[in-house]
Amino acid sequence: MDPHYSGQDVVRCTTCETVLSLTPWYCEVCHVDLCKDCAEKHIAEKSKVHRIVSLKQFLATPKCPDHSNKQCELHCEQCDVPICTQCVISKKHKHHDVVDILENCQKKQEVLKQDLEEFEKSIYTRYQEAASKIPQQRVNRSKNSQKLKTTIQNHGDMLHQEIDSIIQEMQSKIDDDDAQYLALSDIREKEIKRNISQISEIILNLKSLLESGNVNIVSKYKSRNQEFRMLPPIPKVSIPNFQPQKINREELLRQFGSLTQLSKEEEEVEEEEEEEEEEEEEDNDDAEDEEGYISIFKEANPSPKGKTLLDVPKLITEIDTGYGNLFGVSCLGDEKIWTRGGDKILKLYNISGELLKSVQTKSGNNPADMAVTHRGGLVYTDRNERSINLVRNTQVKTLIKLRGWKPFGVCSTISHDILVSMQSDNGEKVKIVRYSGITEKQIIQWDEQGHPLYSNRHFFKYLCENGNLDICVADSGANAVVVVSAAGHFRFRYTGIQSKPQKLFFPYDITTDSQNRILIAETIESNIHLVDKDGHFLHYIDNCNLQSPWGLCLDSRENLFVAEQCTGKVKKIQYYM
Repeated sequence: MDPHYSGQDVVRCTTCETVLSLTPWYCEVCHVDLCKDCAEKHIAEKSKVHRIVSLKQFLATPKCPDHSNKQCELHCEQCDVPICTQCVISKKHKHHDVVDILENCQKKQEVLKQDLEEFEKSIYTRYQEAASKIPQQRVNRSKNSQKLKTTIQNHGDMLHQEIDSIIQEMQSKIDDDDAQYLALSDIREKEIKRNISQISEIILNLKSLLESGNVNIVSKYKSRNQEFRMLPPIPKVSIPNFQPQKINREELLRQFGSLTQLSKEEEEVEEEEEEEEEEEEEDNDDAEDEEGYISIFKEANPSPKGKTLLDVPKLITEIDTGYGNLFGVSCLGDEKIWTRGGDKILKLYNISGELLKSVQTKSGNNPADMAVTHRGGLVYTDRNERSINLVRNTQVKTLIKLRGWKPFGVCSTISHDILVSMQSDNGEKVKIVRYSGITEKQIIQWDEQGHPLYSNRHFFKYLCENGNLDICVADSGANAVVVVSAAGHFRFRYTGIQSKPQKLFFPYDITTDSQNRILIAETIESNIHLVDKDGHFLHYIDNCNLQSPWGLCLDSRENLFVAEQCTGKVKKIQYYM
C-alpha cells in the first residue's frame, strides 16, 4: 500500500482538508481524495470526465509496476496481468483485449469459489480416501503374503511327503526283494551243503570199496552218480538298478504351481475416466478378494472337494445370446461370460443376460475358438489370418502370426501358458503348441512309435488342460478324445461307451473340473459325457432339454455353462451336489 495511506496517517479531503472519518472517495482521473460534499462538486465539473470510486476500492487495486503513480484499473487478458490506463496505449499491451480489473476480479472470485468447493467436497476427500487405503492395502498385502508363504510351505511339505513316501516304497521293495532272495539262497545253500556232505561220504566209501577188493560187496554196488549229476538250482543274483530321471526344474515348477507376476503399475485416478477405470478394474489382471488383497497363488492340482454327481443335473438359468449359430462360451469370473458365434462379433454378457460389451475381430473373420487368460484377457484364434489375438477391454492385438499352419483350438493353462491346436496348410499334419507369452515352448505331435497323435480329418480340435496337467484334445475327426501327459506322452483315447457301439462318437468342446473329471460335448447326440481322469465313463448329462451342445466352460463354483449351437442360448447347469 502507498505510505500516504498507511494506518498511521489521517486521510484528509484534498479540496477542503476535512478529515475523512466516514467513507472517503477518490477520483481515479484527477488522483485526489474527496469527502462526500467535495465529491459531488468534483463530479459536477464538466472540464473532464471524472471517475469517482470509494477510497477503499481504489486502495484494493494494485499499483502499476510500470507507472508508479497509477493504480491498475484494468486487466490484460492476453498477458493475464493487471494494467493501468497508461499501459493500454503502450507498445507492450497495444491491441490486447482488456477488461475492468474489478470485472476480472469478480470472474476470478467465481473461479476461486468453484475451486474451493471442488477441493473441499471432492479432491480433499479423494486424497483422504487414497491416503487411508494405502495403510490398509499394506496390512492386507502383508497378511496375504503370510498366507501365501504358509500355503506354499504346506504345499511343499505335501510334495516332500509324497517324495518321502516314494523313497520309502522303493526302499521297502528293495528290502522285501533282499529278504526273499536271502530266504531262497539259505534254502539252496543248506541243500547244496547237505549234498556235499553226502558226496564226500560216497567218495570215501568208493575208495574203501576199491581198496578192499571184496567181490561180494563190489558186485552189490549201485551207482549214485545220476542222483548228483544235476546240481540243485542256484538263485540267480539279479542286482536291482535305479534309473533316476533327469530333474527338470521347469516340470517341477509346473507340477508345484506358480506365482503371478507382481504388477508394478500405479493406479492413475482421473475423475472424467472413472467409468472407464471401473470397467478396467472388472477385467483386472488378478481377481481381488473380499479383504482387498490380491490372491496370486494357484495350486497346480486343487484337492478334490468331495462333490457327488447328481443323477439328474439341474438347469439354473438360460441366456439368449442372439446368435443364429452359437459355438463357444468362456467364463470371465463367476458373473460374466464371453460368447462367440457364426459371425465376427465376440459378446460379453453378465449372468443376468445383459450384454456388457461387443468386440469385432481384428480381421472381420469368425473366431475359431477363444479362452480367458489368467489375467482376465480373452485370446481367440483366426484360421484365415493364421493368427492368435488378444482382446483387452475393446482393443484387439495380434499376439502370434503363424506361417504354414492354421490355428483352431486354444486354452489357458495353470502355468499361464496357452495351448493351441493347429493344422498344416496342406491339411496333412496336426499338432499342439504350447506358448509362453509369444514364445513357442513345446510341440506335441507324435506318439512313442512315431505315429501321429491326432487325425488330420476335420479341423475341429478343441482342447483343455486337466488339473493333473494332462492335455485333453477333442479330436472329432478321429471320433475320440486324445489325452497326453504334460510332457506329451500318450495316455489314452476315449471313444465313447461300449454300450452304444453302433453310434459314432463326435466330440466337440471339452473342459475339466476340480476333481480332474473330463466333460465332453457331443453335439450330434445332444448330450455331455463325464469321464474320469483315466478315461473311464462316469455319467451322461442328457436332460435340461439340451439341443446341440457345442461349447463348454466352468466357473469357479463349477457350474457348467453350455453353448447350444442351434438355439443360440447358454445354459447354466448344476451337475453335482
